[in-house]
Amino acid sequence: MHFKGTNPPSRFSAVGAGSTNALFIGGLFGHRFRGLLPSDGDVSVRLHLTRAAARRDASSSCCLRLGLSGTPFHPSSHIPRGFGPVLTRQVSVIRRAKQSATVVLTTPVGQKRPVLFIQGKAVASDQPDTLSERRRGDVSVVTLGDNLERYAIAMALVLGGCSRFRSPSRPLPSVMVRFFV
Repeated sequence: MHFKGTNPPSRFSAVGAGSTNALFIGGLFGHRFRGLLPSDGDVSVRLHLTRAAARRDASSSCCLRLGLSGTPFHPSSHIPRGFGPVLTRQVSVIRRAKQSATVVLTTPVGQKRPVLFIQGKAVASDQPDTLSERRRGDVSVVTLGDNLERYAIAMALVLGGCSRFRSPSRPLPSVMVRFFV
């Protein structure tokens, strides 16, 4: 977003739907905003004058340019297969509030498999078969159906990492998802 007003005390701010916290405050950070927006929901852009300018009954004409780029995914990566010939698989994540996320796994044949996590727990996928989850430390082992598909997903991928993964003594895992066949 880029904002330009004819009166220097003109400002803008961006607020996510249902939130009282601003994503961006122009009075603090200037007239240009570049950053991540929520993956779903509306974003309100508020145009205003500073309090001192409003008291003087000032006015301003303005121009606001908006642009979106990229994908809806937060992190996205190719994961090498650890066994047999090297095949790459894509894994992408859309994170939401309250430890919720959708992990989209691309299988070796190109099929996309979304797994929904709510409050850090795998609860659904696009498969009609049952989904079960078992935790092994910081890894969630998700099984779909009668053990037909099984994925080990590092919770750092789902939740965005944590300080203990990023400490020098314990770096971020290089393999975030492991596919079992």
